[in-house]
Amino acid sequence: MNTVKSKTPTLTDVKKAYNRIRPYIRNTPVHTSGTLNKDLKAEVFFKCENFQKTGSFKIRGACNVIYSLSDEDAAKGVCTHSSGNHAQALAFAALSRKINAIIVMPENASSVKINAVAGYGGDIRFCEPTQEAREAVCSEIQQETGAVFVPPFNDNRIIAGQGTASLELLSDYPELDMILTPVGGGGLLGGTAIAAKGINPKAKVIGTEPEMANDAYLSFKEGMIIPVDNPATIADGLKTSLGELTFAAISDHVFDIVTVSEKSIIDAMRYVWERMKIIIEPSSAVPVAALMSGSMDIRNKRIGIIISGGNVSLDQLPWDKQ
Repeated sequence: MNTVKSKTPTLTDVKKAYNRIRPYIRNTPVHTSGTLNKDLKAEVFFKCENFQKTGSFKIRGACNVIYSLSDEDAAKGVCTHSSGNHAQALAFAALSRKINAIIVMPENASSVKINAVAGYGGDIRFCEPTQEAREAVCSEIQQETGAVFVPPFNDNRIIAGQGTASLELLSDYPELDMILTPVGGGGLLGGTAIAAKGINPKAKVIGTEPEMANDAYLSFKEGMIIPVDNPATIADGLKTSLGELTFAAISDHVFDIVTVSEKSIIDAMRYVWERMKIIIEPSSAVPVAALMSGSMDIRNKRIGIIISGGNVSLDQLPWDKQ
């Protein structure tokens, strides 16, 4: 039995988050591809969070936290650790409220994401590329400055905020049979599942993950959190292990988690770039790869995909390395 079930957000929390953050985010468009639909013999609806402010869905959770803070806490500033998208989102959200944000980033983070964080006014502190190093540096910053720590995913306000993407998607397309998202730390998948099950209980919410970073898949199957140790995947946004709250939300509401190969991620990313003419990052290609793999029964289904982000360096395109 899930021992933290009572602590996880509800559909009401997701709706409250949406009302709180609406002035600061975009209601992103939903795109389709006639070619892909024909190839898959299904209808696929892409919720394009790559067109979101800061280039990913992460701004939703970050804004929900920032605008939930009291004036007293906000005045202390905020801090976090992130390889990129959460870092950008928190820096942007903090800037919009005119408070300080200290961002701990691994030394091997994408230069595109580092530059974006700096551009949003984030005070960047680098660390070794391990979870332990990130957490240690953040803890030191909190002790020195009193800044409020904003977790990248394992926080009810983050989970509820991320769920607002599917709230918008289901407002436009309420009769979806399935919704797919990538899964790293689990905030997007957990929030999506909570919102979807509250609005359309018949919709199957499925998490998608690289085979080379399959901790969520293993955790889901085993019924306990199985952490990942520095996985080697092109989908850099999905290298983080689940947290207690995200695992609880996923365990309670997600139908399944499937994994895909590195080659299929790259192929799906290139397909979307070439056929749909939109830029997505490798993490966003993971659910597309899951559909294109042929491993799921999707014929004649209406399927939503949360395209999580489009922050990718044009100097480091993955197909150039094949």
